[in-house]
Amino acid sequence: MNTLQTAPAPAPSGNRQLRWWASAAGIVAVGTGVVVGEVAAGLLSPSVSPITAVGGAVIDVVPPGVKDWAISLFGTADKVALLGGMALAIAGLAALSGVLELRRRFAGAAVIAVFGVVGVVAVLGRAEATAIAIPIPLLVAALGIALLRSLIRRLREWQAGSSGADPTGAPARRRFLRMLGGTAAVAALGAVLAATVRGGAAVVSELRSRLVLPAPDSPAPAVPAGAELGLDGIGPLVTPNKDFYRIDTALRVPVVDPEGWRLKVTGLVEREIELDFAALLAKPLIERHVTIACVSNEVGGDLIGNARWLGWPVRDLLALAGPKAGADMVLSRSTDGWTAGTPLGVLTDSRDALLAVGMNGEPLPLEHGFPARLIVPGLYGYVSATKWVTELKVTRFADDVAYWTPRGWSARGPIKTSSRIDVPRGGRPVAAGDVAFGGVAWAQHTGIGKVELRVNRGDWQQAQLAPGISKDTWYQWKLALPLTPGQYEVQVRATDLDGVPQVEDRTPVAPSGATGFHTVTVDVKS
Repeated sequence: MNTLQTAPAPAPSGNRQLRWWASAAGIVAVGTGVVVGEVAAGLLSPSVSPITAVGGAVIDVVPPGVKDWAISLFGTADKVALLGGMALAIAGLAALSGVLELRRRFAGAAVIAVFGVVGVVAVLGRAEATAIAIPIPLLVAALGIALLRSLIRRLREWQAGSSGADPTGAPARRRFLRMLGGTAAVAALGAVLAATVRGGAAVVSELRSRLVLPAPDSPAPAVPAGAELGLDGIGPLVTPNKDFYRIDTALRVPVVDPEGWRLKVTGLVEREIELDFAALLAKPLIERHVTIACVSNEVGGDLIGNARWLGWPVRDLLALAGPKAGADMVLSRSTDGWTAGTPLGVLTDSRDALLAVGMNGEPLPLEHGFPARLIVPGLYGYVSATKWVTELKVTRFADDVAYWTPRGWSARGPIKTSSRIDVPRGGRPVAAGDVAFGGVAWAQHTGIGKVELRVNRGDWQQAQLAPGISKDTWYQWKLALPLTPGQYEVQVRATDLDGVPQVEDRTPVAPSGATGFHTVTVDVKS
């Protein structure tokens, strides 16, 4: 009688199969070390971990062109893309360490040791690093090396055992596979813990949720009647916090305890000032709607938003410090070391530049700068909108440079007049007849005078312009155009209240912001 027998698993030999097992051992060993390090950082050093430190270093050294490409490709998911790329790179190097360790003892361990050294250097380079964060990369490396050497030793035992009486090396094979699977399970559990257990972040989030902001001494002016046109598809007049764009260099949102937060005013001042959060909340706060934009916003892009901000006028803070003659710039610094250089005149004139603590009626969200950030009407965020701000250094453009200036961006960054078509969406068919077009236009701190559309490069037709909340916010507009079946190119342009139209010539975002008319192609069906 014939019986079915399960063929024994083939023993590994010095071939591709053996290298695959060694690669798996390397990935599991390094992966376990990394997730344990992230859990440790979450509990002991919430503001910086080995992964965020290395990722931050990558962001710091990446050429501006690569940064622009990443934002244009991934938008606000650029950090997710970076983390994914880092994960693939770590997995590749981890697999290599496994193969090298199999070929020669300590060769793979040396690769992991380099991981540890790079991690320590990256942590030391982060402004928010604490003493307790420094040894965490060494813990990651030590654990990864120990696991790798143990796994490769059992893999060698399996290989050696297969040459004896049992060609499968079954006992050694079981020991290797049990250890590989068990370690992988620990890594998976650690990944879950690292993603869900952020001790410091949870505490600060709880403090934020219980914070009651004081009523403003000067509430925001009422939104004018008719400022929101009600045309379906136009971006809301006030952007909800959850939908507000986020572009910054922080791979992980800095965790700043408001009770320990301090803001220092230093540099070319008559009196240095230090302010804590309670003192800031006790100041005469004002509330204003202000639209802010990222310099990386492409023509027609959505890296722009309008919110109701609560804060203390920066001019009042600087007046207490007393800037000295010759000063022309304020270098603001974030808790993570990022800096922005803002013209002193912009922070001391009549505009409502704020040291903001609130956004749309609630404390700043953690990702938007809690507990305090800068909001400056009329300037792109890279020269003004410092989140998690901890220092204002009064200085000179000739003496100091901010984060993006040496990377090829202009030093002063005034926002350019621009406009956008929100509806109908380009490429989507619409029915013939009166086709409703609508969108937004902005010329922060100047205001919009008119918005016009043209079809197929014909004559400009003036749109209905809704009243703006203020000259520091965007305006909605709409216009119905009678269109018969066919394809049409439709362009929009805005003109500010000084009578200056937006620039037609198309230019890229670098070095000082994109220009050009937003253009959509509309397919009109019968």
